[in-house]
Amino acid sequence: MNADHTPHRTATARRSLLRGLAGAVTLGGGLALGAAPASAASHGAKAPTSPRPTTADEALRELAAGNRRWRSYCERHPDETPAVRQSLTTGQHPFAVILGCIDSRVPPELVFDQGLGDLMTVRTAGEVLDEAVLGSVAYGVLELGIPLVMVLGHQSCGAVKAAVQADLSGEPLPAHIQYLADQIAPNIDRTKEGDARVDSTIDANIRAVRSRLAAEPDLAAKISTGALTVVGARYELTTQLVHRVDR
Repeated sequence: MNADHTPHRTATARRSLLRGLAGAVTLGGGLALGAAPASAASHGAKAPTSPRPTTADEALRELAAGNRRWRSYCERHPDETPAVRQSLTTGQHPFAVILGCIDSRVPPELVFDQGLGDLMTVRTAGEVLDEAVLGSVAYGVLELGIPLVMVLGHQSCGAVKAAVQADLSGEPLPAHIQYLADQIAPNIDRTKEGDARVDSTIDANIRAVRSRLAAEPDLAAKISTGALTVVGARYELTTQLVHRVDR
């Protein structure tokens, strides 16, 4: 699904359009989301005047802290004040792009306890990629300078389950839902059966989408300079934990 960069005019037009609208990397030190929940007195929450994360490491630490607050029912709902709302009328500086599923139980701003202007979120069933999704992610990285892209899948993903069931039955899914299943199908783990197949495919799909994003030429160039990190992660409905799924 890489864009065709052959004609020079096409590449120039795409860059102009983006201006008008306004892999895979392992982090050093083994930094991962989802340490044990912190106490109410030590959540590491972002103070309203704290500097915004400017690197992938800082962004991951901020997301991890927010997820700890979410899991321990100590959300701060940051960056929603009248002053913040007014400041955002003149521009935005989100610190992460989250490509997640449309599932109503996994809204990124809530599970990471972030507010207005903090995250740029793109959501499709099963984190499926198409040109609109690729363009949206690229806009955040290339035009806004966002240092972190996270592909966020989740436990009990209905889109993945539908793709697995369609693969087993051979029966077509309704209308455009079949398109989603077709995109997920190459990632089905046929070494497992039943619920285990669905669960393993969720992880395989996260990894595949992350790899495809990291291989996009414009994003890969950012990764090669250290300006961008693309990671995979998964949200567990049963524990509310977000943890890394990179390999």
